[in-house]
Amino acid sequence: MKVSREHFHNLKELPREEYLSPGSSLCAGCGALVTLRLVHKVLGENVVIVNAAGCMTLMAAYPYTPLRSSWLYTTMSGASAGAQGIRDALDILLSQGRIPASEDLKVLVLAGDGSTFDMGLSATSAAIYRNLDFWYLCYDNEAYGNTGFQSSASSPFGSATTTSPTGSLQEKKDIFEIWRAQKPAYLATISSHEAVDLAEKVYRASQYKGSKLFLSLAVCPTGWGFDPELSEKIAQLAIETGVWPLKEAVQGTVRHTYIPSRFRLVEEYLKPQRRFRNLFQPERKDAVLAHIQANIDHYWETVRRLEKVS
Repeated sequence: MKVSREHFHNLKELPREEYLSPGSSLCAGCGALVTLRLVHKVLGENVVIVNAAGCMTLMAAYPYTPLRSSWLYTTMSGASAGAQGIRDALDILLSQGRIPASEDLKVLVLAGDGSTFDMGLSATSAAIYRNLDFWYLCYDNEAYGNTGFQSSASSPFGSATTTSPTGSLQEKKDIFEIWRAQKPAYLATISSHEAVDLAEKVYRASQYKGSKLFLSLAVCPTGWGFDPELSEKIAQLAIETGVWPLKEAVQGTVRHTYIPSRFRLVEEYLKPQRRFRNLFQPERKDAVLAHIQANIDHYWETVRRLEKVS
């Protein structure tokens, strides 16, 4: 099931302009890079990116950058506060007539799950509370990927990291619901695999003034342990197994924008990834696998009941 789209209906309708040039120092197959490219195509050129320290920081290493937009680097905890400062400065300059409206910029925070779920949560919560007119893109690779792939509050149950080598015992924090409780103007999950869904959501968000927040599953060949050529396949399996729901919330009201007609077993998503190898070798951990599958099934049963979908 896919919801009807208002602006983008197929890949041919996506903007052709590129604001992120080929060639960067990021890992091959990085899902975060593809997501940023797609988001930037819809936002256009007049963007200032406020980057929280993380994997994507390696993309723009002074004096080189693959971006046609502006870039500000901040600490892991301070990106949303930095966005507030930039937005305030732009508004003052506009109100005083010191810059024309054509020079106004969209302010986009770019942050990983370590900053989003942990260190930067307070600053972002405060920005949403103030109804800051900004964009926030979290590239969620489910660990502290830039410093050795340690566990974060986003690491899935059972996944191995350098600080949980036998598998995480904590459930992934539901940052979508934590943010939704504050009723931001717009909130959505996105995936580079569903490029049209992604573009449509960015377009819809542009119609609202206030906080516009996006969570993107950033497949990570280096940290997750799979060949980069499988990145697109892994992203697809995350959606088709129900691991990564595609949904949006406008002023707190949720709807799912894509529901698979037939869900694949979660094992198909887990098996190709080295971080889940401990669930299958040296012996199969059926109880853990059943627990993961049961959580997914429960989530979608709740969706069907609340949204009355078949």
